[in-house]
Amino acid sequence: MGKCESCIIREFNSLKSLTREELIRISACKTGKRYKKGEIIFEEGESLNGVYCIRDGVCKLTKLSENGKDQVVKLVVKGDLLGKRSLVADQKTNLSAIALNDMEMCFIPKSEIMNDLAKNPNFTMDVLKDMANELRTSEESLVTMAQKSVKRRMAEILMYSHDNFGLDEEGFLSIVLSREDYASIVGTATESAIRILSQLKKEGLISTHGKRIKIEDYTGLKWIE
Repeated sequence: MGKCESCIIREFNSLKSLTREELIRISACKTGKRYKKGEIIFEEGESLNGVYCIRDGVCKLTKLSENGKDQVVKLVVKGDLLGKRSLVADQKTNLSAIALNDMEMCFIPKSEIMNDLAKNPNFTMDVLKDMANELRTSEESLVTMAQKSVKRRMAEILMYSHDNFGLDEEGFLSIVLSREDYASIVGTATESAIRILSQLKKEGLISTHGKRIKIEDYTGLKWIE
């Protein structure tokens, strides 16, 4: 693992507000963690003793719903910090985090970060701004789900995956989600998600190979209402 003070990843999150001295101290006490695809990073109801800074890879945050199914709440990517709320509010996690591909992270102990929250107002403000932005995005997502058709929402998650995570060497979306994951992200039943993906396939907008999906007509997906 590299040094925090020279890590480009910190420019994407609240750690950019820390001084060089603070970053050097954090760098000395952080630990590198690697997770394989499908591995659980933490589970709902756990007490986190620090924050995770994602150096590489993608994970999904899920919430156990009343019917016992995991609802995908968010996809978290390189540059994000996991565990901010537990840090500030001293609460147990209300979500689970699961690696969608091989991941590389740095774990920073809570004791070190709390010291910086207390002493560095710029860092504190940045953490709070990040949390406020996440809350706003979550609220906007709820409104969007109410206003857009399921087919439109499916097209948007496919385009989002394409834009943010890219393609593999064969041109398929590099993030492979189960049909259940797609269903929970767009807020519909699994059967409905499968039916919509089949429609998109018949219309020539996508092609599939097992769980993998390839976008054949990106512009066509944009025009779905």
